[in-house]
Amino acid sequence: MATPTPHTAPAGLRERKKQRTRDALIRAALELFTEQGYEATTIDEIAEAVDVSQRTYFRYFANKEDVAFAVQEMVEARFLEELTARPAAEAPLTALRSAVMVAWDDIGSAIESVIPVELYMRSFRMIESTPALVAAHLGRSSEMEEQLARLIAEREGLDVDTDPRPRVLVAAFGGVMRVAGRVWGEGQDCSVASIRKVTQSYLDHIGPAMEDDWRVR
Repeated sequence: MATPTPHTAPAGLRERKKQRTRDALIRAALELFTEQGYEATTIDEIAEAVDVSQRTYFRYFANKEDVAFAVQEMVEARFLEELTARPAAEAPLTALRSAVMVAWDDIGSAIESVIPVELYMRSFRMIESTPALVAAHLGRSSEMEEQLARLIAEREGLDVDTDPRPRVLVAAFGGVMRVAGRVWGEGQDCSVASIRKVTQSYLDHIGPAMEDDWRVR
């Protein structure tokens, strides 16, 4: 095994320190947002809570919106990583569903390394009740869906601009995920197991909801 040079160890320490500062800013921001409101919270207050300067804050986040969605972006990145790794033979909806389920199996510990899951739940509710963040969330969701549609099209060897199926499928999938998240956020159980269960239940109904006859005979 190679002996670390005098430059590698400090670099590793610096990276860990930067990660701790970033995580602390996220936690402080979400605590403040959920306690006193997103609009009422200033960047100066977030920085002060972590005992860093405003300049240091801007090294990590461009604005308040970025820090509000930081954990969600981590969850989405884990999902995209898992979807990319799904077997090519899987049908598109199966790949999407499987990627979500596998991602939720191990994302809990990743979330808890930054913030408590209970704070994640409170921040989800805060986003849903803050008009400026709802609009931002919809915009981010639209960008995410386009990325997913192009990934699915690539998996299936399709041209996403001429074949509507990838975008139609991802639109349905994204809608179900938003509803499942809202239902979870309105509940009392803030565990990762709970959101996984709700998500699985709603995803299981995509096919039947689109194909079955709902009328009672």
